[in-house]
Amino acid sequence: MNHTKDARRIGLVDVDGHNGFPNLALMRISAWHKALGDMVEWWDGMLPYDRIYMSKVFTFSPDNDTVMQSDEIIRVGTGYRDYGSLPEEIEAMPPDYSIYPRYPYAVGFLTRGCIRSCPWCIVPRKEGGIRPAATWQEIKRPDSRTIIFLDNNVLAHEHGLQQIEEMGHADVKVDFNQGLDTRLITPEIAAMLAKLHWVKYVRLSCDTSDMLPVIAQAVAYLREAGIGTHRLWSYMLVQDVEEAYHRALVLKALGIQPFAQPYRDYDGGCEPTAEQKRFARWVNRKEIFYTCGWHEYRRRK
Repeated sequence: MNHTKDARRIGLVDVDGHNGFPNLALMRISAWHKALGDMVEWWDGMLPYDRIYMSKVFTFSPDNDTVMQSDEIIRVGTGYRDYGSLPEEIEAMPPDYSIYPRYPYAVGFLTRGCIRSCPWCIVPRKEGGIRPAATWQEIKRPDSRTIIFLDNNVLAHEHGLQQIEEMGHADVKVDFNQGLDTRLITPEIAAMLAKLHWVKYVRLSCDTSDMLPVIAQAVAYLREAGIGTHRLWSYMLVQDVEEAYHRALVLKALGIQPFAQPYRDYDGGCEPTAEQKRFARWVNRKEIFYTCGWHEYRRRK
């Protein structure tokens, strides 16, 4: 891109760490500034900038406290307790994947928002009710057939179901990485999901013991539709460790691979306990989870 003499130098900071999963907000910000003719790059502590964007998703990610040379520093993301959204003109930009050259997949939302009001979830506060966001064709990259969807409850809106139905007939691989709402999985929806080409897992969510009968029924529908047990995977929120232990055993018996997440208050006021972290390590280290019981593991530690 040709930069005019009035082009600004824009610095980006992915506070959570840009070597892993890409930051969608920063990719849209980069695309918007490049369309204006600005020069965009990852922040370099040795250079001055006209504007720096710092994006932080998680409150527990350590902040960057380095003094930055910039006329303006903008901090965005739930990690900064910023529950707003990007300006419409930036939100409408296609992501600039060039800033994450090692990441080969498309990332995006078919829907935004959720119909639930789970007390531990920031989505109702940040995004509100569910609504369409994009089609899968708009999200897909021309150089990749894999799409990672970030929807919070894609099964709760007709638009999401329509997109799933279409992708069942398309040459694309998918991952709904926030987990599917098992309360909405019917035999009909299970049949739609079975037609998709999955990257690896069909991700579910089981955050309380009240969900166990629901997830058992959903799993029965998914299996009947032809989805193999090896694809079943579930998030599980960990608050009371003994209650979570019971949930983990039930999920294991159902053939579901659990993934434990110690509870964190999204305002940053509640940090996981040592016991919650220890339990999560036991669940998430599969070579331990499938060979050593929790109480034995705890005694060893």
